[in-house]
Amino acid sequence: MKKLGFSMVMVTLLLAGCTSKQKENTSESTSSKAPSQEIAVVVDQEMSSMDSALATDTYSITAINNVMEGLYRLTENNELEPAGAKSLPQVSEDGLTYTIQLNEHATWSDGSPVTADDYVFAWRKAVTPETKAEYGYLFEPVKHATDILAGQLAPEELGIKAVSEHELTIELEKTTPYFDSLLAFPTFFPQNEAFVTEQGDSYGKNSENLIYNGPFTLADFDGPGTDTSWTYLKNEDYWDKDTVQLTKIDNQVVKESSTSVNLFETGQADDILLTGELAKQYKDNEAFVTIKKAGTTYLSYNQTEATFKNENMRKAISYVFDREAIVNQLLGDGSIAPTGLVPSGMSYSPTTDEDFAVEAGGNLTMNIDEAKKLWQTAQKELGITNLTLKLVAYDTDSIKKVAEYLQSSIEENLEGIKVELSVVPVSVAIEYGQSTNFDLFLFGWTADYADPSSFLELFTTDSVYNYGKYTNPKYDQFVAAAKKADLNQLEQRWDNYIQAEKTLMQDMGVSPLIQKSEARLRNPALKGIISHSAGAQFDYKYAYLEE
Repeated sequence: MKKLGFSMVMVTLLLAGCTSKQKENTSESTSSKAPSQEIAVVVDQEMSSMDSALATDTYSITAINNVMEGLYRLTENNELEPAGAKSLPQVSEDGLTYTIQLNEHATWSDGSPVTADDYVFAWRKAVTPETKAEYGYLFEPVKHATDILAGQLAPEELGIKAVSEHELTIELEKTTPYFDSLLAFPTFFPQNEAFVTEQGDSYGKNSENLIYNGPFTLADFDGPGTDTSWTYLKNEDYWDKDTVQLTKIDNQVVKESSTSVNLFETGQADDILLTGELAKQYKDNEAFVTIKKAGTTYLSYNQTEATFKNENMRKAISYVFDREAIVNQLLGDGSIAPTGLVPSGMSYSPTTDEDFAVEAGGNLTMNIDEAKKLWQTAQKELGITNLTLKLVAYDTDSIKKVAEYLQSSIEENLEGIKVELSVVPVSVAIEYGQSTNFDLFLFGWTADYADPSSFLELFTTDSVYNYGKYTNPKYDQFVAAAKKADLNQLEQRWDNYIQAEKTLMQDMGVSPLIQKSEARLRNPALKGIISHSAGAQFDYKYAYLEE
C-alpha cells in the first residue's frame, strides 16, 4: 500500500462530543467555495480493490475507511475511538482474551444490523488460503490464524467468536503490543455474509456490488484499477450521521501535478497533492500543507537471478544515489533521506525511548568511487562486461521523476549498464512485483500500524511482499524471535528488530531511498480532515467546510 506508517504501542480511549472531534486544520488556501458541504479532492492513483479482505493500496484502504467502519476509528493522535464497538475492549489479565460489546445502533446501508457474525465472517474470509489476502498475515496474533493461513486448520478454528448478536470475543496466541491498533484497520472490518455471498465474485467490483456501514457510501465507481473517478455520499443510514457534515466528496485521479494545480486554482478541487518544482513553488503559499507519513520508498532487487544474488552488485547500485538530492531537488514535499527501512519518528525503544531509526544507525550515503569498485568486482564475479536492467515503477508524477533519476544515475556512473524503464499503473506494478517480473522495482510502503514489524516482516523469506525474494536465515531468525516475544519481553523484541534492520541494510537486501511526506494545497475553509501517518491516510467523518 498499500497501502502505500507511518510510536503507538498501546492505545487509549478518547471520549468526547462531536464538537471536540472537529480538528481545526490551520492550513489556508487561495481557493474557496461556498459552504455547501460538497468538496472535490484529487488522488494520484486508481483504487485496486474495494473488498476489505483484499485491499492493500493506500487509495483503496482510505476509501474503505470512509465508506465502511470497524470496531474502532483512529483519532488524529492515533487513539482508539469506539465506532462499531460500544466501548474499548475488556482485556483479560493475561492479555490473551478480548471481549467487545458492539454498538447496537450500527447498521448496514440496507438497514440490517451490523452483528458479531459479520466480524467473524470477514476475519475467517481473510485468513482462508483461497482468498489469497495479502494482508492475511496481519491476523497472525489471533489464535490459530497462522495454521489456518498455512492450510493446516479450518477457518472456523480462528480465535474469534460471536457470543451473541452484539458481543464478540477474540483469543490471541500471545500478547501483542500493537493488536489494539489493528482493530481500527480496514482489513479487520466486518462484511455482511448474506450480501457478500449473494454478490459472489462480483462483490466489490463496483459501487453497486457493495454494502456500507461507514459515514459515507460509494457512488459512480466502475471498477478497480481502471476507474479514474468516484464519489463519497453521506450515508443516511449511518448510526452517527448527525456528526457527518460533508454531503459529497468527489474523487478524481490526476497523475500530473500541473493539472491538479490548475484544478485547485480554478476552484474545481479543494485538496490536491503537490510534487517536484510545484511543491517548492507553493511552499510559502497560504494553502501549502505538509503531511508526514510513516512510509519508505525503496528499490527492490530481483534476487532470483545471479545478477542481484551478488551482494556487490546490489551495493554498487545503491551507492550511486544521492538521497538528499532526491528529496530536496526532485520532490521538495517535505520528504527526508532515510537511514534505513523503518522510518524515523514512528517507533521508540520501550526502555530508552530512542527512535528506532537512530538506534539502528543505518548509513545510506552516496559513494560513487566505492560504487565503481563494487561494480568492477561484481563484473568479475559474474563474468560480465555489460548489463541491461528493467526498472519497474508506477506512474505517479513524483515516482516517474525518481525512476528517471535512478536510471540516469546508474547509467552515468556504472559504465556498461543500461536501464530500461517500465512505468505502469500501480495495479500493474503490483502484479509485476508479485511475479518478480523486474530487475529493479521502485516501490513504496506505508505502515499499517506504528511498529517496526510493519516494515521488517515484509522481507522474511516467506513474505508475500518480499517481491525481490531477498533471503537470509539470520534475518528470518531475528524477525521470528521478535514475533514470539510477549509484553514481558518488549526489550528483547525491540533488540531483535534492531538486529533485523541492521542485517537487511548490511546485505543491502533492499535500498531505501525516501522517507515520505506529502505536500498538498488545501482549501482554507476545509477543516477537520483527520490524517494518519499509519494505516488509512484520511478520515472525512469530522470534516466540514467553514463559512
